[in-house]
Amino acid sequence: MKNMKENIKTKSLGIFDSGIGGLTVVSQIIKKLPNENIVYFGDTARVPYGSKSEKVIIDYSLQIANFLVSKDIKMLVVACNTVSSVALDILSARFNVPVVGVIKPGAKAAALATKIKKVGVIGTRTTIRSDVYSKEIKSIDKDIFVISKPCPLFVPLVEEGWIDHPVTRMVAMEYLSSFIESGIDSLVLGCTHYPIIRNIIQETVGKNIKLIDSAESTAQEVANILKQNQIMNTSSRTPNYQYFVSDLPHQFDEISTRFLGRKLKNVKRIQLG
Repeated sequence: MKNMKENIKTKSLGIFDSGIGGLTVVSQIIKKLPNENIVYFGDTARVPYGSKSEKVIIDYSLQIANFLVSKDIKMLVVACNTVSSVALDILSARFNVPVVGVIKPGAKAAALATKIKKVGVIGTRTTIRSDVYSKEIKSIDKDIFVISKPCPLFVPLVEEGWIDHPVTRMVAMEYLSSFIESGIDSLVLGCTHYPIIRNIIQETVGKNIKLIDSAESTAQEVANILKQNQIMNTSSRTPNYQYFVSDLPHQFDEISTRFLGRKLKNVKRIQLG
């Protein structure tokens, strides 16, 4: 039994997103859990998910989860707000590993951060339409007022690599100007792509509004579950990181280097579905 537990500890965390945005979650997990092995999949061929139907999102998510589970992972981390908003329960029921999304940890962080009980949420159309952040935040404190707004162009801008670009600044002003006068004191970045343009978002809404990065909260949630289940990797070996994408591995590598802080090696392209 002891050897079986030790074997589980060294298994990888499976993490996926619709594109490269989920690497913000990977980055935070590496910081908090430096011993963990990681297998990441970015569905760069089919990004963005936010404009697709729930059925398509669920189908894509099951394809990716099946691939990651085939890698003998010990946990599945859904590093995508859109998938977390529509497919998390289905993934949890389908696979015999813990499944963690990004919405509940982010909602909890927002509820704890707001001093005046006014929170803003930005995300893809599907995430905002699901109203899942508002529901989660209000389940923690029903008196918190939540203002939500979709920002669909942010994802392709990030995927294009326009991290500090005049067009991105113009789009940010168009989307976020209404939050400036709304009276909120906290803004949830309800898409894992958004922290990549965090500086532009912060400049647009002003320094008095605290940005909530659910990637940080998700990393803490992953750590808590690993600890509770006594499956945290305590090995002193150098961790193994594997990165898979469904298209454009060179572009993935170029952009991801900017916010992971290092060049990714052996990014592999695979086709699903």
